[in-house]
Amino acid sequence: MAKPVIGIIGNAHTIHDEYPVQAVGVSNIEAVADLTGAIPLVVPALPKVGAIADLIEACDGFVFTGGRPNVHPSHYGHAPTEKHGAFDPDRDAVTLPLIRACIARGVPVFGICRGFQEFNVAFGGTLHPEIREIPGRMNHRMPPEGTIEEKFGNRHLVSLADGGQFHRLLGAREVLVNSLHGQGILDRGGRIVIEGYASDETPEAIVVEAAPGFAMAVQWHPEWNATNDPVSRPLFQALGAAVAARVGH
Repeated sequence: MAKPVIGIIGNAHTIHDEYPVQAVGVSNIEAVADLTGAIPLVVPALPKVGAIADLIEACDGFVFTGGRPNVHPSHYGHAPTEKHGAFDPDRDAVTLPLIRACIARGVPVFGICRGFQEFNVAFGGTLHPEIREIPGRMNHRMPPEGTIEEKFGNRHLVSLADGGQFHRLLGAREVLVNSLHGQGILDRGGRIVIEGYASDETPEAIVVEAAPGFAMAVQWHPEWNATNDPVSRPLFQALGAAVAARVGH
């Protein structure tokens, strides 16, 4: 029996400032390949790739990755500002309807960083362009100095709701995670349930209410060193189990 396929949403990049490409971090590919039992497939975040229904037919689950460009604020009724940074309208055009369609059909989905924010926007929520500017919040951005290992190193605790999906899956009320984001949830989307918060009340772990399939997202980057990390490993394994159950493996 063929392995299931998990689509990993790509991001727009430019090589040598002139050649456009779609790319996915190797750590995302390795996390899916090593922990889910599925074949990772890079999905270009381009509307030309095909209809949303066709993507769902091609993939048995999806990982919505992080990325430097942010969701355009027009999708949640805000005006763009310099603080919002760069945008990727092609990715918005693919991911927001794809998330809603996957949830409706019970296709397993896992959101990471930007993907976490896309989940919220897809269900009517809003984002703050610089959460570190909110009184009482800390700087969640990637450390400007250090090796890549240091930048992706764990930095703060996340407290999980007692009895929630994350608590049950991870077997802990507190988990240690990394932090590499500037934006964050401002207003919660209509079907978004926040199950995890950083100590400064920044939302860090969410699920979609009444989703018929696996639908979890985190503001941190669990793909980094996923095989060896006690928090990351069960998240990807759970995604894999949900995909296998849906396709009858």
